[in-house]
Amino acid sequence: MRLSVAGAALALLLPTLPAQAAVPAGAVAVAPAGTVSDPAASVDPLIGSARDGNTWPGAVRPFGMISWSPTSTRGDQTSTGAANGYQYDVTRVRGFSLTHVNGAGCNPGAAGDVPIMPYAGTVDSSPTADTTDAKYASNFSHANERAVPGRYTVKLDNGVTTDLAVTTRAGVGEFAFPADQAANLLFRTSNSLNGSEDAEISIDAAGRKVTGSVLTGAFCGRRANGGVNNRKSYYRLYFTASFDQPVVATGTWKDATLTPGSTRATGGEGYATGADRAGKGSGGYVTFAPGAKVRMRLGISYVSLAGAERNLATEVQPKATADRLAADGYRQWKNELKDIRITGGTDAQRTTFYTALYHAYLQPNIFNDVDGRYLGSDRRIHRLAPGQRAQYGTFSGWDQYRAHIQLLALLKPDIAGDFAQSLYQFAQQNNGIWDRWLHNNGPTHVMTGDPAAPTLATFAAMGVRNFDTSGAFASLLRQATVQNAEAENDGGCPGQCTGQRPALNTYLAKHYAPQDACHCWGGAAETLENSLADFSLGQWAQRLGRKDVATTMSDRGTWWKNTFDPAVGYQRARKADGTWQPGFTPSTDVGFAQGSSATYTWMVPQDVSGLAAAMNGNAVQRLDAFFHDEAGNWAVRGGSPLRYDPTNEPGLHTPWLYNGLGQAWKTQATTREIVDTVYGVGPAGLPGNDDLGTLSAWYVFAAIGLFPQTPGRAELLVGSPLFPKVELERSNGVRLTIEAPGTSDTNQYVESLSLNGRPRAESWLPESFITRGGHLTARMSATPTTWGTPPVDH
Repeated sequence: MRLSVAGAALALLLPTLPAQAAVPAGAVAVAPAGTVSDPAASVDPLIGSARDGNTWPGAVRPFGMISWSPTSTRGDQTSTGAANGYQYDVTRVRGFSLTHVNGAGCNPGAAGDVPIMPYAGTVDSSPTADTTDAKYASNFSHANERAVPGRYTVKLDNGVTTDLAVTTRAGVGEFAFPADQAANLLFRTSNSLNGSEDAEISIDAAGRKVTGSVLTGAFCGRRANGGVNNRKSYYRLYFTASFDQPVVATGTWKDATLTPGSTRATGGEGYATGADRAGKGSGGYVTFAPGAKVRMRLGISYVSLAGAERNLATEVQPKATADRLAADGYRQWKNELKDIRITGGTDAQRTTFYTALYHAYLQPNIFNDVDGRYLGSDRRIHRLAPGQRAQYGTFSGWDQYRAHIQLLALLKPDIAGDFAQSLYQFAQQNNGIWDRWLHNNGPTHVMTGDPAAPTLATFAAMGVRNFDTSGAFASLLRQATVQNAEAENDGGCPGQCTGQRPALNTYLAKHYAPQDACHCWGGAAETLENSLADFSLGQWAQRLGRKDVATTMSDRGTWWKNTFDPAVGYQRARKADGTWQPGFTPSTDVGFAQGSSATYTWMVPQDVSGLAAAMNGNAVQRLDAFFHDEAGNWAVRGGSPLRYDPTNEPGLHTPWLYNGLGQAWKTQATTREIVDTVYGVGPAGLPGNDDLGTLSAWYVFAAIGLFPQTPGRAELLVGSPLFPKVELERSNGVRLTIEAPGTSDTNQYVESLSLNGRPRAESWLPESFITRGGHLTARMSATPTTWGTPPVDH
């Protein structure tokens, strides 16, 4: 069951009960068609926690530094529940970790730092030595688990009730222990999902305090990307915790050795995943009287222990309770989610929508302390730039630039600007290299292409101004035009090249990335990614008055044609000598990154007419076959390399290509089919890993009936609005309204459209709609219509 809007206050104490299975968002009876006044009441943080969504349900504020959530175990320390430590079908907990990344698509994953485990009983052996997690972990039932925005509560089978609530950088945990056993909190300082090179803990029993830190950062198990001699991707997380109850006993451990009474421990290469480090690591515990009800105040920092203390003192008052923090956090989420106000729809549609928006607001993460200091990518301490309100960390560029960053720029242009400035500063601290996947501050080198270029170019197009636009543009242009020696000499490094444009000189000479000499994940994918990045830089250059650069980069935006093989009609890996990679089939992934040629061939949103010409006029028929099986049935749930995959990013824009091909009604039908059948409520309500909110952002756009046309531009393609009315307010005060009074699963086709009261035949909206605001009204039909002329290519 779900609590009503009227029960929002009660929801702070008894969050939403978890749904048991994914339900199509359009399959629930229609609720009263009012405007949602409390969007936070429609959020279910458990959506996406099953299957491969890799979301987590814990306590967090919008864009928060701390995210306090359970770390599950399958029964041994080498197998966590999922990439982010939690998976719905793994109902055994080994601690509650302080940091998380939403929807990372790898296992082992990222973050999951300092799991803290409430344990009832005698601590008489090293928790690290218990590699089966037989003793120092606990089962739980979802019936005893509650999650709402800003709060997470669970009663474990060991009898301990855990209640977590947070601010941006700190939190309060309340632990109620059973009366007949010793009450303990275990601090597993060396058990990050990243693994750890070093950890430390110090216990002050008289002062009722525990402090410590962990050096970690082997992102997604790629220890070699950091390593003990090259820790660019590493960070140290500091924490401080204090208690309102007396500490009656202490102890620490390192590897298999437990030392009761000890108050300090250091070292240990503990990994929550990786059998080679099972049984290693360090930590400590504090013991309270049996039956204790312990309130713990905790703060974190990536700068220093003093920074953690300052963050805690600033954000959490000495007598703050979980109730008080949770109420404040809920109000903040309620206000932030009001950026979009929807009218009508079903209960399930509203839950799916606002949970998607919630997930989109989990990243990027505030990375600076309250005093403005932050850890740079050079692993030195820096301060915010003048006028900068926050330094943000973590950038899953290859994923986010296709939907998430556009939603961020649309709704939060102020945050987008600070994020852009943050990425620029990290690049300056990293020898001018804009890494394609930052975890916190650290370059991880994973994936392919140059996603920072379309990201910042899109920000500029969508009216984001509060960053050093000239400096950032010059830096990104240099990255696209001047070979980085580190990248050129990086050798074979699929998916992990240290330079952002590996083998750039070769690319510039041949106008494509050779499969056998690109130093990249896949030559065809790299060519497509670079073509789109260069196009976006050309658009940005035009805005800056750099016509010479605009011409050059726009031309480079057409180089996708050099890996399009007309003999087969698909994108295809090509060798340095100009010959094609042998053994081609449309389902091949040779030359591509997490996708097939059948998917990547469509990755030309900047030149739809050019792609249609290359396909000899058969683009619509081929696109139809991409979304349907041989019998003509919808095939939009993934599973075939020959068809649309809603779980991964390279094809997310593909349903909207029909607009550019003159058949907008097929965009409307396709996006509505995906919205109604692929997404839903319940733990399995996401089709794949959320990738820092990217799949969720796609849903938000599709549900409001608009989608960004091309990276580097601000025009929006028109789809099929799911709700009768949607009102958006950008953080700069610009307001957008989309009305489709007759919309339903039957009436899903646009019959006519008006913008600010004037009829509009085009199936796209101009840049001014975003930058100046406007009112869009769609008249809907139960049958396909001829409305919507093709948008021009930009």
